Amino acid sequence: MALSFPASPAREPWPARPLTPPVALTIGGSDSGGGAGIQADLKTFAALQVHGCSAITCVTAQNTRGVERVDALPPEAVAAQVAAVLDDLPVAALKSGMLLNRSLIVATAGALAQLPAAVPRLIDPVMVSRAGAVLLEPEAVAAYVDLLLPAADLLTPNIHEARLLSGLAVADATGMEAAVLALAALGPRAVLLKGGGLPGFQGVDLLWDGTELHWLRGAWVDTPHSHGSGCTLGAAITAELARGKGLLEAVGAAKTYVERSLRHALAIGGGQGPLCHWSQQLEPDDPPG
Repeated sequence: MALSFPASPAREPWPARPLTPPVALTIGGSDSGGGAGIQADLKTFAALQVHGCSAITCVTAQNTRGVERVDALPPEAVAAQVAAVLDDLPVAALKSGMLLNRSLIVATAGALAQLPAAVPRLIDPVMVSRAGAVLLEPEAVAAYVDLLLPAADLLTPNIHEARLLSGLAVADATGMEAAVLALAALGPRAVLLKGGGLPGFQGVDLLWDGTELHWLRGAWVDTPHSHGSGCTLGAAITAELARGKGLLEAVGAAKTYVERSLRHALAIGGGQGPLCHWSQQLEPDDPPG
């Protein structure tokens, strides 16, 4: 039996109101669990009202309990993704994350060279996880230093990565300051050293803005669910730069975003859950303490 539906009353079409948000591009690895990498970057961009584009370098099989497999894409595929985006969309800021090997580093360096000089480039040197797991092939470290650090407008290492790149033992505030200046000497115009991996420095980061050092002290959120926090911080800074904020203001706003996202982190899965990237949509609550 054929179904019939009553005729709908005539309606005027809604007027189109297209938006022209800023555009950001992230180059990095895919996290099948959705907590870090490209997925975290795109969620962060969207939450901060920036249109996110991506070029995937690696595909990982992972969940809240850990990484089970990593497959690198051909460097030509990465270059093609970047070229397609830049050919059509006005990228206002760029972030790079997991690159894994020398070929992908070379491809990413070539992509950075295609950007106008005024476009901020944030390089997150995903070499060692905050827990100490190595995420970059050893022979690729030299290529990273030679090709990517001089192209960075902002380098965002964690404590382990700062030790690897600078060769310094970073164990306290004095060590953090020495490491930041040593990293700056390798070419990046600014360096943000994330202190969360150092006992007593949770929520404390150190920024060299090219002229002076800034200690940035935020709230420490006591949660076991912090998967993707480094990716999210870098993505939030990239989004704020794409929106036109200056470096110090962008970093401060990004830290606030991450703190709130950690406070409402997702207790999902059997391991370390991810941040809540839509936390700003929740009802306001009292500040910690």
